[in-house]
Amino acid sequence: MADPVLLTISGSLRREATNRKLLAEAVRVFGPASVVEADLNLPLYDGDAEAADGIPPAVQKLADQIAAADAVAISTPEYNKGPSGVLKNALDWVSRTEGNPWADKPVAVMSAAAGRAGGEQAQALLRGFLVPFQPRLLSGPGVHLAGSSKEFDETGRLTSTQYEATLTKLMEKLRAELVR
Repeated sequence: MADPVLLTISGSLRREATNRKLLAEAVRVFGPASVVEADLNLPLYDGDAEAADGIPPAVQKLADQIAAADAVAISTPEYNKGPSGVLKNALDWVSRTEGNPWADKPVAVMSAAAGRAGGEQAQALLRGFLVPFQPRLLSGPGVHLAGSSKEFDETGRLTSTQYEATLTKLMEKLRAELVR
């Protein structure tokens, strides 16, 4: 089998976001793969705009990337006890595309946040948002990177062996789902 396609989705748009760094580490421990990074810089969902203009090309591209991926890794920040608006907006837009690109897709969810719970509440809500799409959502192990700005070295590597071990287990489970 050729290298699997792993789609990474960061709920943060910032270039140096800790969720992007966490996904980079997830890719590293996942092993050989063709990695595609999703772009969530999408217009806000507006039913009137959809009725007038249809699905924006950037949204269709994201839906196509999800459909083409063998597995998906999503990392969300926690803003006001929930996932980011850009991530929810992307889910809402993709739900409007033809078919269901998420159906039976192996998905791992993780979070990196400034707070001491590491985005646990945001991650729980995100899992609920994904349920209607019926992916093969991994139940764990939970990766909730607390105080995330202090958890990476200058090269972007995780400094905690505990976080790295948990992330490695999650990515091993995601890779195992590829053959189910």
